[in-house]
Amino acid sequence: MKKLISLALSLSLATALFAGGASEAPGKTAASSQQSGPKAYKVALIIENTIDDKGWCQAMHDGILEAQKELPGRIEYSYSEKMAPVDAGSVARQYAAKGYDLIICHGAQYKNLVMEMADEYPNITFAFGTSAEIGPKNVFTYMPQSEETGYLSGIIAGLTTKTGTIGIVGPVDGGDAARYNRGVVLGVKAVNPKAKILVAHTGSFSDFVKAGDLAKVQMQQGADILTGSSQQAIGALRAVAEEKDKDIYWVAQDGALLTIPEGYKVIASSSYNYGAVMAGLVGKLDAGVKGGECIPMNFNNGGFIWAWNDNLKKADVAAKVDEAMAKFKAKADTLDWASVDYSKL
Repeated sequence: MKKLISLALSLSLATALFAGGASEAPGKTAASSQQSGPKAYKVALIIENTIDDKGWCQAMHDGILEAQKELPGRIEYSYSEKMAPVDAGSVARQYAAKGYDLIICHGAQYKNLVMEMADEYPNITFAFGTSAEIGPKNVFTYMPQSEETGYLSGIIAGLTTKTGTIGIVGPVDGGDAARYNRGVVLGVKAVNPKAKILVAHTGSFSDFVKAGDLAKVQMQQGADILTGSSQQAIGALRAVAEEKDKDIYWVAQDGALLTIPEGYKVIASSSYNYGAVMAGLVGKLDAGVKGGECIPMNFNNGGFIWAWNDNLKKADVAAKVDEAMAKFKAKADTLDWASVDYSKL
């Protein structure tokens, strides 16, 4: 998986992304290097879950570590875990007081905090996502166009299902999760228009128990291929993995799910390439750009990575996925994901 990330990163170092302004940290330091050449930017990450959550938070953490390897001496990095928005303000202000160049609050739930602090600390750059908004001059937002990855998952689901029923277990109907789920619907309908699609939301990004319960209900209703995004997806995957003797499988939205014991049920996975994001971010900082942009992530700019479980990969399905992926790499913004109406499924 790391080889895939490094390859995608090396192909997309020119990708333009967020930026920063100021010095040191109260959280855990994940590696830090000094050098006499180009400036080493001090980057802080604030997350609501953990750096090993096999999902959203780990993807950003791993991406920053990968960027450190690709750009030695350019990124000094610390992080703070389990930071609910109500608690994150004091930690963010500690980072700001210690002069960090960039403070990433990884989640749309931090929007109000970021906007408040951006005004309070105009010389520091902040970033949060997912959001398609254009923020102040010292705030970057980032939005994975995950309808693309969802579409590929939908192709797999539509071509692989034997029951004709697909389950989607989502966190909330918003942000990149909404784009992913609607992309799945579009992908399924493109290859299997008669398939039945079940959509349910836990209402949380990290409610593993409810995700598992919803997956069980969908399997009882006949779903034999399931998918979903964010940290809560691991709960649904665990429910799928309990069906050891049944041809019921998962399509993942995070590559880490391929590596866990339950990964034997994962057909394939897309991942967000935050390594490329961070490399582009350093380029923005070098150019003096401090914010005021929304950064898209897509196959066209190297923002996504794709991987198969070789034990479950089928040549005909892979060919269809490769065909669609090639179109996404050639041109972004090709899917009308917002047109999907769940009430008409």
